[in-house]
Formats: sequence, C-alpha cells, structure tokens
Amino acid sequence: MQNPFKPTAGATPPALVGRAGLLDEFEYGLRQGSGAPGLLTIITGSRGIGKTVMLTTAENVARNHGWAVISRTANPGFLARIGDDMLGLIDELGDGPPTRRVTAFSAAGFGLTTQLPPERAVDWRRTGDTLLRILDTKGTGLLITVDEIHAVDRTEISQLAADVQHFIRDGLPIGLIFAGLPAAVSDLLNEGVATFLRRADRINLHEAAINEVTASYRELFSGGGVSIPDELLNQAAEATAGYPFLIQLVGYYLWLEADKAGWTVNNDAVTKAIAAAQRRNVQVVVESALSDLSDKDRDFLAAMSMQDGPSTAAQIGQMIRSKPNVVSKYRNRLIAAGLIETAGYGKFDFAIPGLRQYLRS
Repeated sequence: MQNPFKPTAGATPPALVGRAGLLDEFEYGLRQGSGAPGLLTIITGSRGIGKTVMLTTAENVARNHGWAVISRTANPGFLARIGDDMLGLIDELGDGPPTRRVTAFSAAGFGLTTQLPPERAVDWRRTGDTLLRILDTKGTGLLITVDEIHAVDRTEISQLAADVQHFIRDGLPIGLIFAGLPAAVSDLLNEGVATFLRRADRINLHEAAINEVTASYRELFSGGGVSIPDELLNQAAEATAGYPFLIQLVGYYLWLEADKAGWTVNNDAVTKAIAAAQRRNVQVVVESALSDLSDKDRDFLAAMSMQDGPSTAAQIGQMIRSKPNVVSKYRNRLIAAGLIETAGYGKFDFAIPGLRQYLRS
C-alpha cells in the first residue's frame, strides 16, 4: 500500500482531522442556490493550518454538485485571469464567438500563450454575468476560490467582492470563498465592501485535538496493515501539536519507518519519524516564514522565544528596550505576517509549531 500521507502544501490529506462539519453550511448553500449564506465564506488561520486544503475540499464538493469551479491564488493580475477562465467556460458551454488563438508556444517549458480576439476583451462583470446566466439555465452555478489574499493588493480583492455582490443582487448562482491570514482578512473587512463581506461565513481553522489525531493515525495505519501500540500512536500525535502540516509530516515519516522495518513500529521508529518531521517543518514553514523579516522583527521574536508560554507587551518591551508604541507596532506586524497570534487578554504567542524551539537554537 502506498504511503497515504501528503505532506505537501495544498495536497489533500487522507483525512481532514478535526474539520468535520466545517463545510456543511457551504454544501447546503450549493443546494439552495443564489443568496444562500454558505456560498460566501472566508477561511482564516495561521500558516500551514490547512487553508488551501479546505479550499480544495470545497471545490471538490462544488464539482460533486455539478457546479463549475474557478480556482486562483491572489497574486497580481489574478482578477483578469479569472475573467479569462470565465471566457473559457463560456466557450465550453455553448456556441459563441471565436475563441482565443495561439500566439506562442514554448517547447522547453511546455508553455502556451494565447490571445483573445478584440471583440472578446469585454468588461469583467459582463463576462461573469453572461457565464452565470448560461449556468443558471443548466441548473448549476459557479464557485470562485481565491487563496492567499494576504499576498495581493486589496484593490483587486475589493473589486471581485463588489462584482460578486452585484451578481447576488441579480439572483445569479455564484459562490465565493476567500482564504488568508487572519490579519489580512480583518484588513479586507475594513475596506469599502465591508458591509457585504461581513455577512460571509467565517471558518477560523485551529489545531486539531490530539485524541482526534491519534484516532486518525490508528485508522490509517491499521488499514494499511501496520500495527502500532496506542502509546506510540499517542506519542506521534502529541508531536504534531494538532497542526495539520505536522500531522501529515509525522504520519508520512512514520509510514516510511514502518516500510523500512517490515511494517513493524517501535519506539525508535517513532523518534526518528518525529525528528524527520520537525526538520522538514523547519525547512518548509519556519525558515520560509522568517526569510523576509527585519532585524527588529527577529529581535521581537527572539525575546518571545525566551518565554516558556505566551508573552505580554510589557515583557517584550523590557527585553528589547522599546517603548509600548514600538512594541505594539511590531506585534501587529508579526500578527499580520501569521507568525504570532493573540493568546488571551493582553497576551500573544507563536502561531507556528517549532518556531520557539528554532529561535532558541
């Protein structure tokens, strides 16, 4: 049996641990059609918490209900690319004006460049209106998902939201799901389209309960013919801290150790799997998250790492010898970057497992 764990960004894992029921409102909305609350959803959470996986799951749910899906990451120009996707769907769904023509082909990169006829370069909203009316006649609709909204200028996101609001007013079958870091979502809700977006369902992703991780591991490993004592399963689960990316990493390396040892797992195998998973988490998540920080940001985080639990602004201010307004400035910057999060009144803590240990070392 192949290794069922998928420790790759955005890859759909074998089980969505701790996520049962989160998309029920969205799925109900697909059955109800235009204007259903679940069709407008915002997914938030820290880095590696599973936002992209939740988007992929929602897309699969929509396709199973017969809806068309356009999936994009919020990098510059994404709104125009959604419009291009819409034009492609219009071409597929029925007779229409001439489609795009090929203007360039790159054999080395397997790249294909196309250009729309001038008469097809129409207004984005009008393109969407045309597509949605075609889908409506077929008893279906369109879901648009946009990932990593923290990585793009707010102008395009705001324009997309405004146009979707227009489609909903016209009773057209449209769904929209955003995903991004919590601070980016909060900023977006303060934009001019805030009244509309504040009605969206909010799915705030958190760590899974350790007992759920243990139960998932038990099911997956026993299903693959691997017998692991409960105490070792629980040890592996605790090492994940309920963090979805680490759940996949630990599971992946534990399966690898079982494969090498003839499908038997002992304490040494669990120790090796956990160590490999933690190293990979540091390389993929922790070091990447720290790569573009300023020296002052790093000083702030280093001071936090000296605490065994949540920090307060007063503690950090004393350690880095900064005034309260400066501490507040850097705290807000690091929250916006998804590196730290609030942890009760006046407190904050690391949002990424392994970050404290990495900084200490």
